[in-house]
Amino acid sequence: MTVKIAVLTVSDRAARGEYEDRGGPACEDWLRRVITTPIAVERRIVADGQDSVAAALTDLADNRGAELILVTGGTGPAPRDRTPEAVASVIDFDLPGFGEAMRAANGKVVATAILSRQGAGVRGKTLIITLPGSPNAIGTSLEAVFAAVPYCLDLIGAGRIETHPMMIKAHRPKGA
Repeated sequence: MTVKIAVLTVSDRAARGEYEDRGGPACEDWLRRVITTPIAVERRIVADGQDSVAAALTDLADNRGAELILVTGGTGPAPRDRTPEAVASVIDFDLPGFGEAMRAANGKVVATAILSRQGAGVRGKTLIITLPGSPNAIGTSLEAVFAAVPYCLDLIGAGRIETHPMMIKAHRPKGA
């Protein structure tokens, strides 16, 4: 069975076509290298801001059936970076450990990682993970948390994914 994954790039400039989206392709490339289960990836670009991001997340989860949504961009402290607020407005509950682990991993690479407000939450049967916009930080972030993603998807009733064990060894309790 194919698992539906959405990658949402949040960027004013990319949404206007003034800037090449590098975050979305980096997310998709990383997923395709690591996940061995058949996946269908839908990519979308929206402008920064709470309303635009919240509307896209709601559509991707509720109408498009995405079981995992990776959001890249809009997690910093700039005035238009409102991805965390958008996510908070559409999720049923948050999973703060994701943000903690991603910031810790990125903090080993760059001191400004503490400025990132990345995190994760659940809407129905959809796991939403927010990531920085930098392709390098995206990889570091996903490597820090993805071992827990397959089991999280199991727990919320989403599709089952398997990972390439030489890249990311998915953690599931025995018998799960």
